[in-house]
Amino acid sequence: MSVRIFISLGSNIEPERYIKAALSELSYHFSNLLCSSVFESESVGFDGSNFLNMVVAADTDLSIPEVIAVFKKIEQAHGRIPGAKKFSARSLDLDLLLYDELVTQDPIELPRAEILTNAFVLWPLAEIAPELLHPVAAQSYQSLWDDYDKSQQKLWTIPFTCPQMA
Repeated sequence: MSVRIFISLGSNIEPERYIKAALSELSYHFSNLLCSSVFESESVGFDGSNFLNMVVAADTDLSIPEVIAVFKKIEQAHGRIPGAKKFSARSLDLDLLLYDELVTQDPIELPRAEILTNAFVLWPLAEIAPELLHPVAAQSYQSLWDDYDKSQQKLWTIPFTCPQMA
């Protein structure tokens, strides 16, 4: 049975290169990809180069552990160092935000908490799934973004064409 997943994608080391590579890999493993705009933002939690972030929706028949394994494989194939500290520069960061409407703590927390706290996750999610309801907050992502305190984080869209959509 196919489920709709939402993926947070970010990089601050050669970010355009790694985001394009990740999108290519994601299109190999998943179907019906839908890309948000790409957003540039300052690093959060450490001093570092600006990040590029986006959210990608996709369909999959894989279980949550299988999806996470695919993400880890893609990250490591593109220079992500396993066990690197949380707030640090990275070539590629892939996080599962939503797995359909599932709410769980095992094997990971879903929906991912950063949806509600990070503008670089919430804004692109609201862009591609504005009417979708957050399974815990029971509000649409557009409504959550409209109510978000935008003074917390600075981010802006940049020109970027998703390779699979070109």
